[in-house]
Amino acid sequence: MARSRSIIPFMLVGAVATGLGLWVWHRDEAAPSPAPASEAATPQDRSPTKTGLSGAGPLSPLAPEPDWAKLNRWQSAITREDFLDAMENVYTVSGSWREWFHLGENDVLVETGVPNERFRLRFANPGLERENARPWRGASEMPPAPADQPLKDVKIAIDPGHIGGSWAKIEERWFQLGNDLPVQEGDMTLLVARLLVPRLEALGAEVSLVRETNEPVTPSRPADFMDDKVPDATRRLAEQLFYRTAEIRARAEKVNTLRPDLVLCLHFNAEPWGDPAKPALVDQTHFHLILNGAYTAEELANADQRHDMMQRIVSHTHREEAALGETVAAAFVEATRMPPFLYEPNSTRAVNVNGNPYLWARNLLANRVYQAPVVFLEPYLMNGREDYQRIQAGDYEGMREVAGKPRPSIFREYADAVTEGLNRHYRKFRPIAALPAEE
Repeated sequence: MARSRSIIPFMLVGAVATGLGLWVWHRDEAAPSPAPASEAATPQDRSPTKTGLSGAGPLSPLAPEPDWAKLNRWQSAITREDFLDAMENVYTVSGSWREWFHLGENDVLVETGVPNERFRLRFANPGLERENARPWRGASEMPPAPADQPLKDVKIAIDPGHIGGSWAKIEERWFQLGNDLPVQEGDMTLLVARLLVPRLEALGAEVSLVRETNEPVTPSRPADFMDDKVPDATRRLAEQLFYRTAEIRARAEKVNTLRPDLVLCLHFNAEPWGDPAKPALVDQTHFHLILNGAYTAEELANADQRHDMMQRIVSHTHREEAALGETVAAAFVEATRMPPFLYEPNSTRAVNVNGNPYLWARNLLANRVYQAPVVFLEPYLMNGREDYQRIQAGDYEGMREVAGKPRPSIFREYADAVTEGLNRHYRKFRPIAALPAEE
């Protein structure tokens, strides 16, 4: 767990969405204003009765009513000290969380969103934590692996960010400079995912692609969220609900059915490019990894987000995410020498992790509802001048001179860095079987 929000001095460089109509670059959903907390407490372990969406209090867009009873499997699985550390140093950006989480010496009572209902989580005594009931395995919990296959039987789900193809313009992940090839993030992440699969399988992993084509995973379409007679502003909102919310929730259903030990969310970053038909290029590049955390008061006002956050805290997901993030980031930096992307000082939407300038906690829909450790990668700048030239060069084997330097394919560099990071992580934390002695 991170022990402090303080960040080393050189990291002091750089909205939250409200309602359903405002969005930031990777902010997946907005939240309504907080509702008053219930004053009645239930001393016994209890979950709310199903009363429909209105009965669960405010919910995030398209969110199902949370099933608090499922959290009972984690009774006495976390100490009070670890819970408080997670809340104050990773998962929230202010002390406002206490409006919905009533912390006692032996338990915490959580507002469920149902009137007069609270969920009670009992804390464990230090050293007496119950065995964790999570569906995934951390590296240190796995049986010994062969020396040449440190990822043997590790279940990895790869989520190529966005959709691409004919959907790229709708999802605002498209631009084109003159007669150059259009830059479409969804196509690029799928290419990296396809390169990653054989690399990870060679190390023994069981790999699944959450998306295998440039078509949505969700059966929903923008028309499902609008009426033909609504104004254009609402039409745009319908498109956003389709690709930013319905699509991610459909992917979550698939991921959670796969029950992976790890989810890799692949993305390419960008600076604002203005008119996608006349995009602005910038003279920089950067890289960071996003882990789940940094919930705002507006987000915690939603019952489903309180529930999802609780599940990640009690299952100690952050510990594995932070360890994975450290090794993957180190491998990426070693391969690319990219500087870190740094959020603004005292950010209200991000929390630095362990003082590492490349690791940040943020509350995104994907890294919240995927029920496994999630490493959400944001390398390169699609509209950075050198990265743009590398994207235009396409995929190729070996080295080519691009932007005045001999370089590998940007897509293979991406896949190789992730592969090396996971190789290092599992060799570091997983038992490795000794090679048999030669006769």
